Amino acid sequence: MADIIIRMNWQQHIERVPGVMLGKPVFRGTRITVEFVLERLAQGARPDDIVRSHPPLTAEHMQAALAYALSVVRQDEMLESAT
Repeated sequence: MADIIIRMNWQQHIERVPGVMLGKPVFRGTRITVEFVLERLAQGARPDDIVRSHPPLTAEHMQAALAYALSVVRQDEMLESAT
């Protein structure tokens, strides 16, 4: 699964829209934030359960959320090591 996450183009699934959910990253065409999905995953929710509870979402959205988080963490690490 790690290879899938690393190669995933999360930009196809996630966007920021001014005026939607305070500009937080959301899944395209929804008002469901990436933060919400990551929080649920961190609390131990299974991706299948999240998808079932939120019909617009798919397994690919779950992977995109993780790929997005990985991208943000890597960016943060690069910024910290540069200072």
